[in-house]
Amino acid sequence: MLYNTPKVAILGSGSWATAIAKMVMCNTDRINWYMRRQEKIDEFIRLGKNPSYLSAARFDTSRIDFTDDINEIVKKSDILVVAIPSPYIKQSFKKLRKSLKEKVVISAVKGMVPEENMVISDYMHYKFSVPMEQLGVIAGPCHAEEVALERLSYITIGCPNRERAKMLADLFSTTFVKTTISEDILGLEYSSVMKNIYAIAAGICSGLKYGDNFISVLVSNAIQEISRFANAMNPMHREISETAYLGDLLVTCYSHFSRNRQFGNMIGIGYSVRAAQIEMEMIAEGYYGTKCIHELNERYHVSIPIVDAVYDILYNQKQPAIAIQDLSTKLI
Repeated sequence: MLYNTPKVAILGSGSWATAIAKMVMCNTDRINWYMRRQEKIDEFIRLGKNPSYLSAARFDTSRIDFTDDINEIVKKSDILVVAIPSPYIKQSFKKLRKSLKEKVVISAVKGMVPEENMVISDYMHYKFSVPMEQLGVIAGPCHAEEVALERLSYITIGCPNRERAKMLADLFSTTFVKTTISEDILGLEYSSVMKNIYAIAAGICSGLKYGDNFISVLVSNAIQEISRFANAMNPMHREISETAYLGDLLVTCYSHFSRNRQFGNMIGIGYSVRAAQIEMEMIAEGYYGTKCIHELNERYHVSIPIVDAVYDILYNQKQPAIAIQDLSTKLI
C-alpha cells in the first residue's frame, strides 16, 4: 500500500468508477468519491458496495469520504479521476466553482462531450484551464466487471508528463491490474471513443446473422480507421497494434460484457434505436461518440466508412441490413 500519496477522488457512480475505486484503494489509505445522488451514497454505505453496479466488489467504506458536492470534492483532492458518462459531463461540471488549474485530471471516460465534440482532455484544458501536462487518460482492454472479479487485466496510463504517468501507473497497479504508460493522450482518447462505435457495428452484424469471418474483416478495417483518424487528429508515431488500441477494440467488439456490442446487436435483430436505449438501461457511449466523430470528420475528411455506416443507422434511420450490405463493398 502506498501511503503519503496525493488525495485521489473518483467522480462518478457507475461500473467503471467503481472498478477504478477498487484499484486505487489497493494503493492508498483513503479516497474521496463524488456521486451525484445522496441516496445512492447512503445505500452504498449501508451495503458496503455499490447498490447498482459490480455487486461482487465490496468496500471498506470507513476509508471512503463520499460527497454529492462537486466543489467539495475538488477542494479536498489533488487527483481527480473522471468516470462520468460523456452525456453527463457538462451537467456534472455545471455547478463547479473551484479552479481545476492546480489539479491533475485523469479521464476514464470512453466518450466525447456531446455538442462540443471534444475528448475529455481537450474539454478540461480549454474549458477549465487545466495544463496539458496535468491531464491524463486511462485506456486499454479492461472491463469493469472483470476488475471486480480480480481477473488479470491491463491498462495504459496516458499523460504528456512521463514522470507523472509513472506515478499514476503505480497508483492504479494491483496484483490483478498491470499498467503501462504512454505519451499519446489524444490518440488513446480517440481510440477509446471509436472502438465503441465499432463494437456497435459488430453487434449489428451479429444481430443480422453475419458470421465470424465477416466480423473479423470488419474489426481489421476498424483498427485501420482508428489509425487514420488518430494520425489526422494527432500526428505522431504510435504502435496501433498495442493493447491500448487494438486490445481495447477487440475486447469491446467481442466481449459479452460490452454494452456497445449489446446495443448494436439489439438494433441488428430489429429494435429501434430508442427501444434499444430504453431496454439497455445503461449508457452505450458509442451512440454519442458516433455523432461526435462524424461531425468532427466533416472538417478532417478521413476515410472512416464503418463510422459513416453506423451514423446512417443511428441518426439517418437507414435500414441496418442495407447499411451493412453497402458497407461490405468498401471493406478490404
